Order: sequence, then structure tokens, then C-alpha cells
Amino acid sequence: MAQFQEMMRQQLESSMHTELEKLLDTTTGAEREVSKKDFEGFKNLFHRFLQVKGPSVEWIKIQRPPEDSIQPYDKIAARGLPDNVADSLNKLVVVKLNGGLGTSMGCKGPKSLISVRNENTFLDLTVQQIEVQKLFTLKYTPQYPHGYPRINKESLLPVATSLTMTGQNTEGWYPPGHGDIYASFYNSGLLDQLIAQGKEYIFVSNIDNLGATVDLHILHHLVSQPNGKRCEFVMEVTDKTRADVKGGTLIQYEGKLRLLEIAQVPKAHVDEFKSVSKFKIFNTNNLWISLAAIKRLQEQKAMDMEIIVNPKTLDGGQNVVQLETAVGAAIKCFDNALGINVPRSRFLPVKTTSDLLLVMSNLYSLEAGSLTMSPKREFPTTPHVKLGSSFTKVQEYLTRFESIPDMLELDHLTVSGDVTFGKNVSLKGTVIIIANHGDRIDIPAGSMLENKIVSGNLRILDH
Repeated sequence: MAQFQEMMRQQLESSMHTELEKLLDTTTGAEREVSKKDFEGFKNLFHRFLQVKGPSVEWIKIQRPPEDSIQPYDKIAARGLPDNVADSLNKLVVVKLNGGLGTSMGCKGPKSLISVRNENTFLDLTVQQIEVQKLFTLKYTPQYPHGYPRINKESLLPVATSLTMTGQNTEGWYPPGHGDIYASFYNSGLLDQLIAQGKEYIFVSNIDNLGATVDLHILHHLVSQPNGKRCEFVMEVTDKTRADVKGGTLIQYEGKLRLLEIAQVPKAHVDEFKSVSKFKIFNTNNLWISLAAIKRLQEQKAMDMEIIVNPKTLDGGQNVVQLETAVGAAIKCFDNALGINVPRSRFLPVKTTSDLLLVMSNLYSLEAGSLTMSPKREFPTTPHVKLGSSFTKVQEYLTRFESIPDMLELDHLTVSGDVTFGKNVSLKGTVIIIANHGDRIDIPAGSMLENKIVSGNLRILDH
């Protein structure tokens, strides 16, 4: 049986290589060379996908990380900053992962995987009377004219018939997962370029995480360590709430820190994984990674990340799979890896208009380059906001608010149906507003709703 399975794997791999060559033959010149290089990475991913024989982790081997492997942020910040902290910024490159920001809110934008901003801060930042200005910007987009080929779930062969990005053929391609950042930096020559400039670390975060600003305390902690003891990989984690039960967490596995994602968890243990009591932290995807270590691991071909098999259904109903990797999964490959338990304020993603409403409200203000929760809010927790389908698109969302409501004392807001808000509305406690199909609710200007359910039809017309 094992011999038969191996023969099948070899046959599938050979068929995939043949199909990829056919795709390359549909173009010429520089485009062909770029695609050929991309396909080498895909072939490696596909080879590893075929080799997988079972779960990537054995549940019985999972242990809680040692205490010293996850440092509290307060402990690191308490050490203070030196007068020459600005010098450390010259050793840093900022990387924003663009995972399709805005697509869920009806925004159209480039589908580039990575944009690299070689700057000291995203916004002006003042620390110990030192104002750090943006030095220069280096924007980098991996040269993926097509990306990786989607695979037919049944035949395990590419769906696309050519490298032409038109018509239905467009659906045959997808941008690689953000775990491709390591190979992309290395293969493009950008990694050597940055190291030659004296850069030592990259700070990686999701572009939709508005809390992910450059933190000088963490940066100083990294660059102040003696050579040989330096952390090569730092993952910012934060305390899990019931809203974060699906987020990846750090575990100790076979003597190494490792990222455990819900997709790796056996069904029998999913509830245990979601438990706030056992797995108390989750990954914010704010990562600090040594450039020299990336270079070493790429040269040794030692960058080993679990493959994420992402099933999709195309518009025509065809079932396909995408093979992806996650940037944080590489933590197990690096030496002296560390987790830092940061405040929740460093995890502030804006993926939907519900998230957007929170950050546009008076709950937050911009101070020293960071969004911080208003001191006027009695509780540090974020309100739970759920806006219905009428608010999904940004343009429609904006037309439904004459001004953003006062939400300082809000705990929970649910809005469903055709609802609009007048100016200077105040929401407190739990507020539920439901307009049934065919009805419309206009919340009058100056209204104060506290622990209220509003339903039915309420429309105020100008006369």
C-alpha cells in the first residue's frame, strides 16, 4: 500500500510539472522568466502537500510555553529607552501585509501581497523629546503577474489553461499566502539589499491592524541584546477574549515555540483550543524578524511552515484548493524566539464597517502616532458592534451616518435593515435597532438611546 501511494504521489507531481510547463509555454520573455521562478516555489509547496500523511501536530505533545518564553510587555517597557533610541530605527524595515484589505467592505484596491515601507514610523512619533521623521520610503510589490495556480480539487491539476489574465482564466490564479514573504525577499534580491544598508529587523503586521505601530521599547529590547543571544523572531500576542477564540496561539512543541492554528486542531479538541482558560493568548500577527536569520534559513532551505489548504468554489461551481502558508508559522525555525504579551491596543483590526465605526467614533483618539482608547471610557473593553448587510459597502455605510454617534458608554450595538442616524446621536449600554423588510428607521438628530430596542418603522421627513 505504501509503495502504491508513493507511485501515485510521483505521478501527480509529474503531471503537475507537465501542466506548469504548458502554462509557461503560453507566454514569452520576461513574463515567462518571472512566472518560472514563481512556479519553483509552488512546486515545492505542492510536493510538501502531497507528502503530508496526517495532522501537523500530535495533541498529546502540546505543552504550555515556559514562562520566560512569553514576556509581559510592561516588563520590557519598564527598562526605559536610551537617549539615542532614534539610532535603532535605522536598523528597522516596516512591512505591511496586504491580505485583500477592504474587499469585505466593498473597496477595490491592488491585490499585492506585500508592501514594504522602509520608514521609521507610519505617523509622527515623539519619544523623549525626539521627533522621528519619515526618512524615505521603499515600496516593494512581489512580481506576481499571476500568482500561484488554483488546483482542481478532484484532479489535483491547475484550473488555468494559460497565463492570460482575462475572462474565466483570471479565476485560475491566487496571490500566495503571506508566508511567501521569506522566499520573496530572498529571491528578489531585496533581502541582500536591505542587509547591505545596515538593516537588521523587519517589523511585519497586517495592513488592516491600525494598532500595529512601531514600538520603540520592543525594538530597543531586540537591538540591545548581545550577539549570539539576540531574539531572531518575536511574536506579539495579547490576552484572548471570547471574540478571539479562533485566533492562533503559541505552544511549546518538541522543545520549540510554535504557532498553533485552529485548522491544525483535531475536531475532538476544538472546544479545548477555543477555551480562554487553557489557551489564554492569541497571535496579533505583529512580528519582529531578523533579516540575517531569514537569509540563513533560506540558504539552508530550512524554512518549514505548515501548509494551509484553503478550499474555494469558483463562480461556475468548480471546487478548487489554494495552497498557502502563514508568516507566523515560521517561528519554530528561528533561534531564541520570544512571545511578548502586549496591550490589546496593539491589535485593532479594521476588516468590516463594524470595525470602522469603532475607530471613527470618540472611543479612540490619535496620540503620538497611535490610536488610543479615550480615558473617558470607564471600561477598557471594546464595545461589540454588529452592523447589518445595509452597511456592508463603505459608500452606503457613510451615507447612513450624518455624524458618528457618541459611543463612550456603549456595550453592545446591533443594527439590521434600512436604518439611518442623524447628527449627535448618543448610544449607551445595549442598543438593538431592527428595521423589518420594507420598513425604515431614522434615528433623529440629538437622540440618546440607552438599553433600548427599536423596531418597526420610524421615519422622519423634512417638510
